[in-house]
Amino acid sequence: MRGTMILVLGLLSALWATPSLAAADAARGKALHDKQCVSCHVKRYGGDGSQMYLRTDRIIRDRQALGQRVAACNAMVNAGLFPEDEADVAAYLAQHYYKFAK
Repeated sequence: MRGTMILVLGLLSALWATPSLAAADAARGKALHDKQCVSCHVKRYGGDGSQMYLRTDRIIRDRQALGQRVAACNAMVNAGLFPEDEADVAAYLAQHYYKFAK
């Protein structure tokens, strides 16, 4: 039950953070990503962890889904990122890996 509540709160924070992606700081997002996300992705995918974003069956198709995923991961691993931190990480991923149109 507690895990479900954390996930729901994480998803809600993503919805609040998503509109601010345009003002997000991708450089700051990279630093947060490298500190908070990479080690888990390396454990799951090996190498440098980037396969998480490069796999052919990825489910992230737009900025909103990306923001929601970042929030869900934050909640699942209890990384302690604030919504603006999540927006920065999502901005970095959108720019560096997903190449979403602005």
